[in-house]
Amino acid sequence: MTDARPLGIDEATFIAAAGSGDPAGFALVTERHRRALQVHCYRMLANYEDAQDMTQETFLRAWNKRETFKGHAALRTWLYRIATNVCLDFLDKRNDRTPVPSELPDSDSEVLYLQPYPDRMLPEDPQESVVARETIELAFIVAVQHLPPRQRAVLILRDVLGWPASKTADALELTVASVTSALQRARVTMREQLPGRRLDWRSPAAHELSGDERDVVKSYIDAHERNDLDGLTSLLRDDLRFAMLPERGTSVRTAKDAVDGWVSGGLFQRGHDDWRGISTAVNRMPAAALYLRTPGDPEHRLFAVAVLHIVDGKIAELTGFDATGKPWLDLPPAL
Repeated sequence: MTDARPLGIDEATFIAAAGSGDPAGFALVTERHRRALQVHCYRMLANYEDAQDMTQETFLRAWNKRETFKGHAALRTWLYRIATNVCLDFLDKRNDRTPVPSELPDSDSEVLYLQPYPDRMLPEDPQESVVARETIELAFIVAVQHLPPRQRAVLILRDVLGWPASKTADALELTVASVTSALQRARVTMREQLPGRRLDWRSPAAHELSGDERDVVKSYIDAHERNDLDGLTSLLRDDLRFAMLPERGTSVRTAKDAVDGWVSGGLFQRGHDDWRGISTAVNRMPAAALYLRTPGDPEHRLFAVAVLHIVDGKIAELTGFDATGKPWLDLPPAL
């Protein structure tokens, strides 16, 4: 696997550190790639904590294999190759990292291990192609999980990172023909999973939330704080898709079913009627962090994060996550 490029500073520094067995020099040159590699692992695994672990495993493998790096490829390329295979090895050993059939009628499957990705951990480089909004949004991450692991890797390397077929084949120890076939099958599945979405993920995409999105998040929080069920309902599209993770059986596809489920579950009733919220963003998507004060507690405690996909001023998709015990979300534990 080679890149048509001269030996760069990163590559020269890495080779020097590897030759001298210098862990500090190794860490200095590889650490700058951590965020991009973690996003890559997250796309493969859909789970923030797994992505953290596999990124660390990538660096361990890179250190153990440091003497095999000769600078024929960019260091970044070499690290991506290791990270991809680390994720594939993880998926080969885990039978709980695939979508499961939904327990509700008219719902296909649920990705119960899905976790949100905090925006503060995304790469800061604005030229970084791996942070295009469409390829970190929850819909994309969920759709990718419906691909077999090696199809998943091929799609991400080819269509997200823009690798040529030959480099992808080399990284995955496949033939170019196998990569081409896997990519064609993966694209068909992605079209089925993302109907109506833009599928040209290598094109430039806006990173910032729109004013319309921010206004809807504010209204969503206000409705909770005022216990305004009608106001909340008015923010939802009739064909809303809702899921509350990691609970099974919460994936529904209409606003009425979602609201009925919230009410029957006690939302806006005694003990679940004293809310506060703050606007945030995860997966480059607008989100609301919701805090609940239960009777006898002087503070509002972090309860859930609601991630919103907003279309024409209405919430088209709402994915709720249990936010307790997740300090990596970097949200205040109480208000």
